[in-house]
Amino acid sequence: MRKVSWSTVTPEGPHPAGAASSVARTATFASASAGSTLDISLLRYAFSFPAMLGVLLVGAAFVVARKFPVDPDVWWHIKTGEILLNSHQWPTTDAYSFTVPGQPWIAGEWLGDVLIGFVARLGGLQGLDVLLIVLASAIMLALYGYATLRSQNSKVGFVVAAVLFTLAAPQFTLRPQMLGYLFLILTLIVLERFRQGKRGAIWLLPALFVLWANAHGSFVIGIGAIVVYLLSGLFAFEVGSVEGRRWTAVQRLQLETVLLLSIVALNVTPYGSQLALYPFHVASSLPVGVANVKEWQPIPFNLDQGKIFLALILFFFLSMALLRFKLRLEEIVLIVGGAVMACLHLRFLLVFVPVFTAGLSVALTQWVPAYDRSKDRVILNAAVITLALAGITYYFPSHAALEQTVGDHFPVSAVEYLQQHRVPGPLFNSYGFGGYLVWAGQKVFVDGRADPYERGGSLADYFYIMQIRPGALTVLRNYGIQSCLLDRTEPLVTLLSATPQWQQVYQDNLSVLFVRQDPQLNEAELPSNPSMPGQKE
Repeated sequence: MRKVSWSTVTPEGPHPAGAASSVARTATFASASAGSTLDISLLRYAFSFPAMLGVLLVGAAFVVARKFPVDPDVWWHIKTGEILLNSHQWPTTDAYSFTVPGQPWIAGEWLGDVLIGFVARLGGLQGLDVLLIVLASAIMLALYGYATLRSQNSKVGFVVAAVLFTLAAPQFTLRPQMLGYLFLILTLIVLERFRQGKRGAIWLLPALFVLWANAHGSFVIGIGAIVVYLLSGLFAFEVGSVEGRRWTAVQRLQLETVLLLSIVALNVTPYGSQLALYPFHVASSLPVGVANVKEWQPIPFNLDQGKIFLALILFFFLSMALLRFKLRLEEIVLIVGGAVMACLHLRFLLVFVPVFTAGLSVALTQWVPAYDRSKDRVILNAAVITLALAGITYYFPSHAALEQTVGDHFPVSAVEYLQQHRVPGPLFNSYGFGGYLVWAGQKVFVDGRADPYERGGSLADYFYIMQIRPGALTVLRNYGIQSCLLDRTEPLVTLLSATPQWQQVYQDNLSVLFVRQDPQLNEAELPSNPSMPGQKE
């Protein structure tokens, strides 16, 4: 009988031990080759032309955000976030002012407040600037992704994002609304994927709305977008360049279920259903704020932002008329709705930009050639990406530079003076200074939280005083004001400078502090004129 030497039995039959070793080496080589191929593929993807375009958009967002264009409201958001982190209790009444203390007020953007407050605690001004850069970059990348998804062309996606950057960039300021802006774009991306037959992501929307409802009141726009998509797919039709695509029974049921779950998700908040109703309350009860606060004013067509907005609208509708490209009904409805909202209130450019993205993407598809992956120049792309990231690292602002920026826009030195000197109160303050004073622990006349001041009447009195209407100084007396911290460019500075009862005790390049010279009035000395604003009862 023939003996079989040391061997390994395989499906092909017996192999000598040497052959087994060869097989093992071959398998190892194949595995290594596969891993190497995978690594190369990942590198080619990371340094692809679309990836390079995305990094350029991040660079553009960095250029804007590195200047730290923070809104005056960021300071009371930080203060609220710090209180929530320390106490784990959600406010229900005003605790920041002396004009409306105890007035009902809820932290309607508490999740954004906590995020901003935590970053401020962890990283100070540089941490806050990093957060602003990250949010701005995420928004630009989301716009880029949405435009690419709709057009199926990354070049178009980049051009659309770059064009709309001119409208979006002035709104890049560190407030919870940046989260709402990002969530709106993500919602539109999910809805577009659903329209294209990719249904899995639609079930993420209820979870997104839990975050959104606790972060910013713009969740109402997101719910509205789902409703528009649902209703626009009830019938199939084609009229000119507008078409309606009917949902299947399964698609309609899924969208209805997601809508219902998203509405239910709005109630998952520390305040229950109050946050779900809060945007409607603000929209219906702030006539004074809407009439006087800049972001609630109509879009200014005499400025660059208004001109760009108008040019884009004209380009879009002219292209639609001449080129006869097709748009879905829901896209037209959202574009028209977003344009109307932006015309009425400047702040709603944050809504117009994402809803306009789909329409502009389709329009530019007629002009911009498709991306050809075979023409990718990986080395050139890698060089551009490396230079961009190196530039972001090198030009990131120092703590001293950010302190200088804050000092140029907020009353940092004036607050230091208040803390070092016995300045009598109550203190009347400029609207834009209120948030910083709240953060510094100073009781304020008014700040950016317009709703409690509007309900309490002090917001109307504030504008009555600042517009120097008849009896403005009497209104100050009615509140017992003993000092005023004002932006030095405001007309009230000129009036107080010419009034013997008021003495200027401090000034810098930004602010002026006045102190009343006559003895503090008591309640009995106050004039009794029931028709006069600011009259105490």
